[in-house]
Formats: sequence, C-alpha cells, structure tokens
Amino acid sequence: MSTTASTVTSPATATSPVPSLTSVFVRLKLSLLRNGLRQSGGRTAAYIASIVFGVLFAAAMVLSFVLMRGSADADTVAVLLTGVVALSWAVMPLFVPSGDETLDPSRLVMLPLRPRPLVRALLVASLVGVGPVLTLFLAFGAALSVAHGAAGTVVAVLAVPLVTVACVALSRAVAAANVRLLTSRKGRDLALLSGLVIAVGMQLVNFGAQRLGQAGGLGPLEPAAAVVGWLPPAAAIGAVDAASGGDYAVAAARLLLTAAALVALVYWWRRSLVRLMVEPDGSTIGASSAGGAGEASGGTGLLGRVLPGGRTGAVMERSLRYIWRDPKTKAAWVTALALGMIVPLFNAFQGTGTIYWACFASGMLGVQMYNQFGQDTSAFWMVAQTISTTADAYGELRARAMALLAITLPYTVLVTVATAAVLGDWSDLPEALGLSFGLLGAMVGTGTLASAVFPYSIPQDSGYKNVAPGQGGLAWMSIIGGMFGSALLCAPLIGPAVYLHHLSDRESLLWLLFPAGVAYGALLVWAGLKLAAPRTARRLPEILAAVSKG
Repeated sequence: MSTTASTVTSPATATSPVPSLTSVFVRLKLSLLRNGLRQSGGRTAAYIASIVFGVLFAAAMVLSFVLMRGSADADTVAVLLTGVVALSWAVMPLFVPSGDETLDPSRLVMLPLRPRPLVRALLVASLVGVGPVLTLFLAFGAALSVAHGAAGTVVAVLAVPLVTVACVALSRAVAAANVRLLTSRKGRDLALLSGLVIAVGMQLVNFGAQRLGQAGGLGPLEPAAAVVGWLPPAAAIGAVDAASGGDYAVAAARLLLTAAALVALVYWWRRSLVRLMVEPDGSTIGASSAGGAGEASGGTGLLGRVLPGGRTGAVMERSLRYIWRDPKTKAAWVTALALGMIVPLFNAFQGTGTIYWACFASGMLGVQMYNQFGQDTSAFWMVAQTISTTADAYGELRARAMALLAITLPYTVLVTVATAAVLGDWSDLPEALGLSFGLLGAMVGTGTLASAVFPYSIPQDSGYKNVAPGQGGLAWMSIIGGMFGSALLCAPLIGPAVYLHHLSDRESLLWLLFPAGVAYGALLVWAGLKLAAPRTARRLPEILAAVSKG
C-alpha cells in the first residue's frame, strides 16, 4: 500500500515546477515592502511622498540634462554627478543600515543557499525600489546630455544599465562587508551621525557653489571631472562622451573598466557572503573580554582622578559618560560641536562672515543643557532617590551644568579665536568672547529651568525620533522659548556693543565687554540654578513620568 502511494505521488512531485531563487527573492522584496506599508498610515504616506518626490526630481534632472546638450560643461556635470551618486550608494548602508531589511544577509545563514545563485537573486531584488529607478533615470539623463552620433548612442545604451547595476552592487558589497558593524552599537552610533554628514555636506556644497560663482563657470571642476571620468561607474558616462567625440579606444577602455569594477564588486560581495555564512560571529567576544579587563583594572580612570569629589564629581562623571556612550546624546554633541565650528569658519573663509558668527557655537552648545533629565529616561528614578531637598536639586543641576561648561567653555574660546584668525580681526576678539560667554550663560541658565519645567522623554529604540509621541509640542516650547529668552537676556550686552560701535566714538572701551560677558554669563547660570532647584525638588514625580514615556 505504501509502495502504491509512493508510486502515485512521486511523478507529481518530480514534475512540480521549482521556482527560481531570483523570483523568490523578488517576491520576498515586494512582500516586505507591502507588509511594511501596512504597518501604519504614516509610513504609507511617507513612501508615497518619496515616490512623488523621486518622480518629480528625476523628471527635473532629465529635463536639465536635455537642456544641457551641446553645452561645453555637459561632460563635466554628467561625470561628476554620476560620481556623487555612486558615492551616495557607497555610504548609504553605513548611515542608514535599517533602510532596507534585506541588507542584512545574516538572516539567511540557516538556509541551504549557494553563493552564486544567492548573489544573483539579491542583486536582482535590489533593483526593485525607488532608489535604483531614480539612479537609472539620472544615469539616462547624464548619458543623454553627452551622447551624440551612432557610436555615442550605442555606448549610452550599454552605460546606463551598467551604471545602475554597479551602484547597487557597490551598496550591497559595502553592506555585506560591514554587516556585523552595522548591527552593533557602533553601527547605530554611526547611523545617528548621518545628520552631521548631511549638514557638513550642505556647507561644503554651499561653499563650492559660491566659489564657482566667483570663478564665473565650471572651469575649476574640469580637473576633478577628468579624474572621476576614469573611476567606475562614472567612467561609463565618460565612455559615452569619448565615443561621441570619436575617441573609441578611450571609450572602450572606460567601458571595460566599469564592467571589470562591477565583476570585482560582485566577487567581493560573494566573498563577504561566504565568510558571513560559514564563520562564527566573534565580533563581540574580544570586545567584551577587553572591556571587562579594562573595568577591572582601570576603575573610573582619568575622570575619577580629575573631577572633584562628592556628589558634584559623581554627577559630572555620569554626564560625561552619557556624552561618550549614549548614541543619541553623542550624536547631538558631535553635531553641535561640528556645526559650531563649521558655520563661523566657512563664513569667514568665504569673506562674508564676521567674528560675531562665533556666537553660533555658543548657541549650538548651550542647547545641550535643555532636557537634562530626558537622557536619563526611566532610570531617572535612581536620581530622584538622591534628591530630598532643594539643596540636593541645586547640587544635581549645578554638577550637570559644570559638566557641560567643561566642554563648551574651551570650545567657545577655540571657535572664537579661530574665526578671528581667519578674518584677521584680533581687535574685536575680547568683545566677541564676552558676547559668546554671555550667550552661553543665558542658554545654560534657561536650559536648567526648562529641564525642570518642560521635561520630555527621548526614545531609545525609535531610530531618529528624539521625542516621544505626544511630547513634540513640549520639546519645541522648551527649546524655542529658551532660545528667544536667551537672546532677550543678552540685551544688556548687545545694547552696549551696538552703542559703542555705531553711536559713540568710544570703541576703545569695547574690551570691557569681555569681563562683563564673563560676569553676566556666570550670573545667569547662577540665577537659572536658583530658579530651577526648588521646582525640580517639587516636581520629581512629574519629571519621572514625563521622561519615562519613551
């Protein structure tokens, strides 16, 4: 009976079609996308908005490239833009590791998959999405702007898909090679710094655009385009330009170079997948043992020896360790430090800034004093257990302010002196330092009070969200109100500065703003602590409830 059953079922099993691995992965990618959109209406709206924006952006870029046909700078723009797009694909997995759930191949380690079919299936599935389609249109527009004649058209037909596939393969290879880093705490720290990279990039683009405007054209970019034109995948667009100009040998060399780079990327990707599939993950073993040894031998280390004793030193050390270890606190500080230096110096280098731009650093750093208890989250209950009187609250807030000032005061001096050095405006340095110290004191004072009156939670597992749902208005009220209040509190310093500069002939007295700014800033910090301490002592349950919502 069993033999008959097996005889009956065997042919059906043998003749049933087996779907290819590529089609399975494409359907899996579509299912992941569809199920992700079903999770919330906000995610669906964001995805639809990204599609609409992508279509409009692609149409605008293609139209711009069409209008650029025949221009002397078309090859420079096409090659450099392709290089920038490829660079974006390379760094995207490092800063947005959770943007695509299929970027983590470690989820496939338990499946019996061979490397070659797996790479092919993942590569085809990676071409499904808004990013690859947008890259395809950008490559099409770039090739269209430089393609002339039959030879240029033939090379363009080969170059456009080659650029798109090479960009996707580059992204996948980088993600596979760094997947264990990206899924660790350091990877999450790196992802949170993407805002800093974007901000710095915008400043660089702004600086470059102004320089090109002063030069009167794109001539200064031609040497860079000549180099990038030989770097895959931008070399494929350079091949289209070379073929259109009749230089067929150069066109073939650039096209073959891009194809060879694609093969090398796929090989690198395959090697990374094989290593990931067969080797054990020991990335945290050595780190944990080394960390344990360090803790056993080092104790509190240098901070414990430098900081004062008692409650002040303990709170300062805790605050400084938050800055170093907590991903979101670290991201906020690094962004503030970088922008506080970049904005004044870039304006100074462009010749459009003044030394008063150094006050921007004080503002960026002073914001870090706002919502001091939010970074504690639900662990604030341990802090609350140590506060029973107004004096205890005053000591807690004063130590947190001292930890912040230990970083911000020398950094403010550094930014102000560097700005003065670039501008050569040493005569206004004392005045600028006084104004910067006054603004920093105002920000710390109002930030201390805002931490007690407007606390809010900082979610730890919500990606880029820095405010718990329902507390966005509270956060904006705290920060915006504090910034405007700090500006008003600085009026006693700004008024005399304007008067001595423009309404009198006593500019020699402007140096007095330095000691005045130091004294006034210290007074504002003291006043903020005095006002915030009793409110903190009275509102401990409310603060704990507010910061525990994340």
